[in-house]
Amino acid sequence: MPSFWEKLQVDGQDMSVYASVPSGSGPFPAVLIAHPASGVAEFTQSIADRLAEAGFAAVAPDLFHRVTEEMTADGTAKNAFLKDAEIVADMNATVDWLRGHAAIQGDRIGVTGFCMGGRVAWLAAASNPHFKAVVPYYPGNLWVARDAPQSPFELVGNIDCPMLTHFGEVDVNPSQEDMRKLDDELTRLGKPHQFYTYPNADHAFMDFAQPHRYQKEASDASWPRTLEFFAQHLKGAAVTG
Repeated sequence: MPSFWEKLQVDGQDMSVYASVPSGSGPFPAVLIAHPASGVAEFTQSIADRLAEAGFAAVAPDLFHRVTEEMTADGTAKNAFLKDAEIVADMNATVDWLRGHAAIQGDRIGVTGFCMGGRVAWLAAASNPHFKAVVPYYPGNLWVARDAPQSPFELVGNIDCPMLTHFGEVDVNPSQEDMRKLDDELTRLGKPHQFYTYPNADHAFMDFAQPHRYQKEASDASWPRTLEFFAQHLKGAAVTG
């Protein structure tokens, strides 16, 4: 299972992308991964590797590539500098790269994301018609627009692919009330979706790099559901792993 770093051009700048692909020549269905606030670090790379083991070409673009050391010198977190239009440009550039790659099935691309990346996955699915499935993990701040006229929640009508979303029961952003509001709106619009809540799980329950939040039970329960969902919509058949 090979993994490597690639550089793409977005708005005249280099953007690093971590890629992990199944063994063999393909073509493979693909999944974009929107990273959490920790960036394309060990956790995100492990998600890409696990997707590759399940038969998906997985790619994680570095959404912080515009953020310089000078910008964060005062301790401001990198994600504070993200703008929705630039996020969409980064995700779209990655989709275009995948669709033009001989080893990728360009009509079978999904997107997932964790924490901050869950919001990004939602936004990406609402902004790019090529996604065939979206799996946000605990997507907070969906009602917040980042230097944009509309929030991801307000763009929900543009999502035209099936959605699977994972929530922690004790998470406050998104909370269980947020989940119900999202469920109501998706149902009202006739958008196919599945929501799961994991008992006693907090935000970032998948992230082993955050031991105070990581919950093995929720992680182990949610991951097979994610693989099955992507298999159904990107492969048309079930997978195990």
